[in-house]
Amino acid sequence: MSRRRKAEIRQVLPDPVHGSKVLTKFTNAIMLDGKKSVAETIINKSFTNIQSKTGEPPMNVFNKAIENVRPLVEVRSRRVGGATYQVPVEVKSNRSQALAIRWIVNAIRNRKEKSLVDKLSSELMDAAGNKGSAIKKREDTHKMAEANKAFAHFRW
Repeated sequence: MSRRRKAEIRQVLPDPVHGSKVLTKFTNAIMLDGKKSVAETIINKSFTNIQSKTGEPPMNVFNKAIENVRPLVEVRSRRVGGATYQVPVEVKSNRSQALAIRWIVNAIRNRKEKSLVDKLSSELMDAAGNKGSAIKKREDTHKMAEANKAFAHFRW
């Protein structure tokens, strides 16, 4: 982290099809080697899968999945008097959204299904239903913060 000036936050353009900035960030997270059109195709195909399986709008499922995976608290390392403590801290909204997207993408990549389209659609439906490995990651983070609640007075 630079001591000179604050990093500029770049504005992301909304998704051309669905008009969502969160979906654009998600597309950028899925994208590999700068192939954005491939990532968009994967997302659109998985959205049609979600539409056919659940019968509700895929953007609602996507937004619900992101909202369910977002963490409220996390632990941060804090060094006090030669000892390092895991201090529970509330997560800012931008960071919680970024963590949710990152956790969902990692969960997608670690799934054992055949194609990325199937992996994405099933993980989003699982996350919207409060299950799946991305939700487990959030629960583990919350448990860690709960376990280290005694060190909350070291918060800065």
